[in-house]
Amino acid sequence: MGTDPEIRGAAALELCGRTARPGIPVPRTGATPRAAGGCSLAAGTPGGKSRVFWAVLFGLLLCSFGCATSPRESASGDDADSQHDPAEPVNRAIFKANMAADHAVMNPAAEAYTEHVPQGVQKGIHNLVENLKEPAVAVNDALQGNVDHAWQSVQRLAVNSTIGVAGIFDWAKNWGLPPHQSDFGETLAVWGLGEGPFVELPLLGPSNARDAVGTAVDMAMNPLTFVGGAPATYAGAGTGGANLIDTRAQHLHDLDELERNSLDFYSTLRSVYRQHRDAEISAAKQSEKQPEGQVDISAPNTQP
Repeated sequence: MGTDPEIRGAAALELCGRTARPGIPVPRTGATPRAAGGCSLAAGTPGGKSRVFWAVLFGLLLCSFGCATSPRESASGDDADSQHDPAEPVNRAIFKANMAADHAVMNPAAEAYTEHVPQGVQKGIHNLVENLKEPAVAVNDALQGNVDHAWQSVQRLAVNSTIGVAGIFDWAKNWGLPPHQSDFGETLAVWGLGEGPFVELPLLGPSNARDAVGTAVDMAMNPLTFVGGAPATYAGAGTGGANLIDTRAQHLHDLDELERNSLDFYSTLRSVYRQHRDAEISAAKQSEKQPEGQVDISAPNTQP
């Protein structure tokens, strides 16, 4: 049986670099199929056979070249991050445990929080948690030499802790005192300390050696730490849990989408974290604080 002329025509167009598009019929005539631009593929002639041979050989060479270089090029984009991750096997194990905890607890809790807690209550919880961070922000601004920002944080703490009812309402923002972020890891970076190796912290996620120390110092500067007693301990645990849920809820959709679209979610988060952190450090060194939620390329804008 002979080959269907339509199939032969489609193959000819494809070899000429033009894919036969659905809905555009290929002529069933006995004439030699010719693609646009005069690419003749008369297989029945010696010249046609030669052109077919070289077209196929050229296509195979291109395919071989692409298959040989693509993985290397994609891998080279991750080389810089991998070099900062000497303990990658350990970090991946911690990341796997973090993802298991996130899928089993944090993600469902954040979804329930977003769907069932009124928006006004969510905003109040967010404001309260951020107000507890304000002393650490002020101290780190001062240590970085950003006196104006430190004074702004002090004013925010005073206004929101009183008129804002312990920080539930962000009156300071309405009075021209917008929130900004600053932490001790950032302070160490401004002082010239390098980031060190990448680390995956249990429950807290991506970090590095410098920022892990900074996180511990910032936690120690929580005002509830200095109060002492069972009520303060319970309040600290409650606000800490609220902070985790609030943070996860803010990143609910973007992180889920990032996970769905990532071939290697660990590598993707590591890269996104380092880019985001570099942007924060650069802003701190230039004394150009960005409004909350606008530096993080992976997070939506937040509303205090």
